[in-house]
Amino acid sequence: MRNFFLFLISLIFIACNTAVLPKPKAYLSLEYPKKEYTKLALKRPYTFDVLKNTTIIDDKNNWLKIEYPNLKASIDITYRPVENNLTELLTEAEKLVFKHAVKAEQIIPKDFVNPKRRIFGSLYEITGNAASHIQFHVTDSTNNFIKGSLYFYVKPNYDSILPAVSYIKEDILRLIETLEWKKPL
Repeated sequence: MRNFFLFLISLIFIACNTAVLPKPKAYLSLEYPKKEYTKLALKRPYTFDVLKNTTIIDDKNNWLKIEYPNLKASIDITYRPVENNLTELLTEAEKLVFKHAVKAEQIIPKDFVNPKRRIFGSLYEITGNAASHIQFHVTDSTNNFIKGSLYFYVKPNYDSILPAVSYIKEDILRLIETLEWKKPL
């Protein structure tokens, strides 16, 4: 009996040495469909690859919206012809990026230069609870200028939407890498 009592007391002391912590919250198990791309089917002064399971919304002035219905997100594409106003277009695009600096933790730029295909541009990753998490612009520097922004239709909570941002970022990089300028319509 004495040994049992000593065993019980030592068990209590051993068990009480570790602090009781709440269980961590579970992480979402997000699965995204396998990516398959197709060329943009709309008549535009440009073309590029788009993900097949997105919805393309045609807009005036050669603008368009690439919607991700399951992710509640879209890439908004604006097109402007370059008419001796390239500096103005670049300045406007960068102003829109840095408007998010108030909420952003960091803005990470990446430049794209492909003189052979006449692709010159920048992509900005915006971390933190900003309204847009990726913005980009691409030009041929003489005739065409495209600006794109990634938006989610939910309250910005960067930690929660980071996997979706990474998923869509691959599509934006593919868009830039496959971009081709067409002859004027």
